Amino acid sequence: MSPNFGKYLVVIGLVIVVVGVVFYFFHDKLQWFGRLPGDIRVEREGFRFYFPIATMLLLSLLLNLIIVLIRKFFG
Repeated sequence: MSPNFGKYLVVIGLVIVVVGVVFYFFHDKLQWFGRLPGDIRVEREGFRFYFPIATMLLLSLLLNLIIVLIRKFFG
């Protein structure tokens, strides 16, 4: 294993902690998360289907941005 791998693990751990703290303290202000336009939600009696397309695209873009920034500053 290379020393860079340790740096990546530390940064990923810090990002997870920061995201957890944000969700813990600001959960009441993040009600829109998971209910974006483009998320498919079907609710009927005895049946629920939820497919968060827009939310997953947003998360994918944010994670890609974080990875690019990590590679730029630590790579």
